[in-house]
Order: sequence, then C-alpha cells, then structure tokens
Amino acid sequence: MIRFRLLALALAGLAAATPPAAASTAMPDRWAAEPPRVRSLLERAWAAETGKGSERNEPLAVALYCEAARYGSAEAHYRNGLLRAEGGRSVRDAGLAKSFFAFAHELGHPAAGEALARHGLGNVPQQMPACLSDERSYEQTAVVSEDRYVQSLPARRQDVAALVVRLAPEYDVDPRLARAIAGVESNFDRLAQSPKNARGVMQLIPETAARFNVRNPLDAEDNIRGGLAYLRWLSRHFKGDVLRVVAAYNAGEGAVQRHGGVPPYFETRAYVWRVLTMAGMGHALPTGLRN
Repeated sequence: MIRFRLLALALAGLAAATPPAAASTAMPDRWAAEPPRVRSLLERAWAAETGKGSERNEPLAVALYCEAARYGSAEAHYRNGLLRAEGGRSVRDAGLAKSFFAFAHELGHPAAGEALARHGLGNVPQQMPACLSDERSYEQTAVVSEDRYVQSLPARRQDVAALVVRLAPEYDVDPRLARAIAGVESNFDRLAQSPKNARGVMQLIPETAARFNVRNPLDAEDNIRGGLAYLRWLSRHFKGDVLRVVAAYNAGEGAVQRHGGVPPYFETRAYVWRVLTMAGMGHALPTGLRN
C-alpha cells in the first residue's frame, strides 16, 4: 500500500517535470557507482538484453534487472521500464513500464521522466511489478552458459576469472563454485568496493581479510586466496554441506547456525540459488530453492 502511494506521488510529479535528455543505449558509465553485487546483476542483465556472450534473452534480462531493483537501483528500474515499453512481445507491458519508470524517477534517475512522457504512458493504469514482492522471484533468473558469459567479458576480467579457477584446487574448493561466487560478488572486478567496505574480487570485509591474512584486498591474487581460504574453512566447519557454505559466505556462519540452514532472507536465498546454478550444482538446492 505504501509503495502504491509513493508510486502515485511520483507519477503526479512527473506530469509537471521537465524531462531530461534521453539516456544512451550504451552501457552507462554511471553503473560503476553501483554496489558491486548490484552492478554484477546489471551487467549480467545487460548481457542477456543485448546478446553479449549468449543469445538475447529478454525475459532473463527483466528478471535480473528486477532483482537489482529490489536493492534500490534506479538504473535497474529504468532499464526494466525500457524493456517493458520497447521489448519483444514476451516482456512488453505498458502498465509495468509505467511503474518501473515512476520508481526510477522517484529514486532520482535522470532519464525516467522523459521516458514516461516519450512512451505516452500517462493514462495507462499502473501495475505493481510482482517481482518486487515475490519472495521467489530469483527463480526466474535462469542461468545461461557461464563459460560463454565469462568469455564475453573484458580481457582483464577474464584473467581474474581464470585466476580463481587456477587457485581454487590449492584450497580444496571446487573451481566452478569459486568462480560462481566471484562472479556474483564482483563480476571479477578486482577494484570492487561495497558501501559496507567489502573489497576486491571476493568482496572481503576487513575482518575477514585480517582473519585470513590478506594484506592488500585490492590485489587480485591476495584477495582471491583470502576468499578461497574462507571457503575452505566454511567447508570444514559445515562438513562439506555446500548449501550452508554458500549461505554462510553471504550471511555469515553465525546466521546459518542460528537458522539451522539457509537464513530466510531474500538476499541470501537469491544468492545461494544463483551461485549454485551458475556453478552447475543446482542438484544441491532443496525443493524450496529450486525452479
């Protein structure tokens, strides 16, 4: 109800707003300011939208953008609005486009007002996107070939992904799992830094970096070794239970112990689902986390 009231206020404000210039269709430079995990979702959604590294998949793109939108990303709302307004038959929906543009405007996106006016959505009935409230919406983000996606990345990120795969066996960590975690955490960006000060490829917070003797968290190899050492520790602690290992990497081992398994947080459940499906380990997911 609150969300709908905010949406109505945003739409009223748009009617009187002077629309800014239309956004570029190129991947926006402003994405660099997004938190690493949100940026990873945006970049993967962009790849699905444009066919980078795989065939174009607009339903996957809108699902990934919507998951990023749940973390408050104005860009994710805006990109979803564009796809809902301009995409193919499988994703086009004027009511959803209007809602996503309005939320993007409410969050300060510079092109959302112009987009709403340009697409003539003023009299279209608003519709609340189900993916913003569905606690299992992450199951729509079907994973395409991770190998092909990594091969589509810039060379420097491909090198980081290859380093993760090469180092993982030294720590008795499955390379597929290690690469999936690095991909979700930072999309293989060695300089990634979150608002909570998690840093580097494996997004280590200062306490974890100190715990596993990481001297320079922005050095790719040092950071990866720290993350792999933590994964090895978690695997031993949880006796090889990969579901709890991945959940603990996201939410902390204390949260997993308190809940006796994957904590009931949307972020953690989505994280576990994505990591294990990207790693080709979907068989390890319990029924409640499967498609």
